Amino acid sequence: MVAVSRPERDDRPPTAAVLGGLVAGSVASLAAALADPLGGAVVGLAAVAVLAGSLRRAHRLLSWGVGVGAVGLAVAGYRGGAVEPLLAAGVALALAWDLADHGITLGRQVGRGARTRRNVAVHAGTNLLAGGLSVAVVYGTYLAAAGNQPIAALALLLFGAVALASALR
Repeated sequence: MVAVSRPERDDRPPTAAVLGGLVAGSVASLAAALADPLGGAVVGLAAVAVLAGSLRRAHRLLSWGVGVGAVGLAVAGYRGGAVEPLLAAGVALALAWDLADHGITLGRQVGRGARTRRNVAVHAGTNLLAGGLSVAVVYGTYLAAAGNQPIAALALLLFGAVALASALR
């Protein structure tokens, strides 16, 4: 009997998921920087942490990165950043985290060599739709109730982040 050696499966995240997370993280940091440069810099660090977590296959690093990003969004909101770019940054940051997490899971389950581009695209599109709907509800509530009050805007943004997180789960 001849032993057949199988090549080891590459369990790194698929390239589409890593690139999608990188693009979403970049959008998050740029949008946050439009609202407030300091908050944008913190969100930029978070995007780098999410990318590193994706490449290192470390769920904990992803979680810490998104936690830092939430702090960056809160800082930008507290410093009077515009609501619209902060909402966009929040959705993009959540999408970056979700794509990175999904990519790690896909890599572990089917490997990097599997055809996963469509799966990643549908996953990203669905989450973007949920994020867009959440932003529409939060922004509509903000326009109806906030009336240019920065503290109220921060509270509504945090409420929106909770609504977005629950919609993605």
